[in-house]
Amino acid sequence: MAVISTIGNYFPEIIFETFEPEFDADLCGDIDYLGWVGKNAFGIQIKPVTAKANFGNYPPTERMKNSFNDFTEKYGGKVFIVFSIDDEIKNIEVIEEIRSEIKRLLK
Repeated sequence: MAVISTIGNYFPEIIFETFEPEFDADLCGDIDYLGWVGKNAFGIQIKPVTAKANFGNYPPTERMKNSFNDFTEKYGGKVFIVFSIDDEIKNIEVIEEIRSEIKRLLK
C-alpha cells in the first residue's frame, strides 16, 4: 500500500513490516504494520475512507481499544490510525504523533 511508503518516507530510520498472524493472531485484525524502534514497536492501522466519511469523528470500538492496549503491553508502543483517501494521508497530524512516539521509545 502506498500509504505505508509515504509514512516510511517521513521516518527512513524505521523498519516497517506487515503485521502477520504469527506475531499475534488476536491483534492481527487491528494492526496492519509494525514500526520497529529498537526492541519496541508502534503499530499502524490504515483505514481507507470515502470522501463522504467524516474520519475526524471515527471512534475506535471497545474491542479495538482493548486490542491497542494489548499491543502496547506487548510491544511498548502505541497504535496509530492513519486515514487514507486515494493513497494519501488525510489525518496528516498523525505524523507528528508518530514522531513523538518514536522519541519516547528511543529513551
